[in-house]
Amino acid sequence: MGVSRGCLLCVKVKMFVFNLIFWLGGCGVLGVGVWLAVTQGRFATLSFSFPSLSAAGLFMATGAIIMVVGFLGCLGAVTEHRCLLLTFFLVLSTLFLLELVGLLVFVTCRDKFDGYAQANLKEGLKLYKTEGNLGLTNAWDLVQTEFRCCGVQNYTDWFVHNRTWVPESCCILPSSCQVESAQPLHLWSEPCYGKVKNWLGQNISAMGIFAACIIVVQVLGIVFSMLMYCQVRRAEKYYD
Repeated sequence: MGVSRGCLLCVKVKMFVFNLIFWLGGCGVLGVGVWLAVTQGRFATLSFSFPSLSAAGLFMATGAIIMVVGFLGCLGAVTEHRCLLLTFFLVLSTLFLLELVGLLVFVTCRDKFDGYAQANLKEGLKLYKTEGNLGLTNAWDLVQTEFRCCGVQNYTDWFVHNRTWVPESCCILPSSCQVESAQPLHLWSEPCYGKVKNWLGQNISAMGIFAACIIVVQVLGIVFSMLMYCQVRRAEKYYD
């Protein structure tokens, strides 16, 4: 029984340290989200269908979930409570499965996703510089300035609702560009959707490493929680 208790203590310490790091990581992600919300104001997404899906909101939501899961794991490790350990195991396993399903759906429906994303972004152009859509306006200006692009597929995407002008962020030299009668020669010629997609493709290795780290952390959490659950159950049976 001394060996079994020693194994339980070893797993307990490892699980507590793992979840403490997990929780601290969640605090960091949440902090980044709060910082973005404070410094960027209502910097929103480019999406028309999901106006509340902003960078700050994503960071804060992700950080909050990580903190809750990490706290649950730490509490389960310290108290050696089977219910908490099992809950932690189920929550982490569910998140892991949802991520795998989401990845599978994205890979199999990538072409449909491209078409939907472009149509959705074009709908968002209609809200540019309209009341209550400051975040979307700032987002488009930032993307077009940083990526040196114009529109979703080209500058004509901006000609919606009888609009005959393009944003100043589309202009190569804003000081010499008349947005209401701008010539294509004075505008960024490349599409924003294509440029952002290419940028993501160029940074896929970094995103792959990040995703792999997340998967490893989740798998370790699942394994440690189940090991500790089994050790606690074995110890309870022994004392009974």
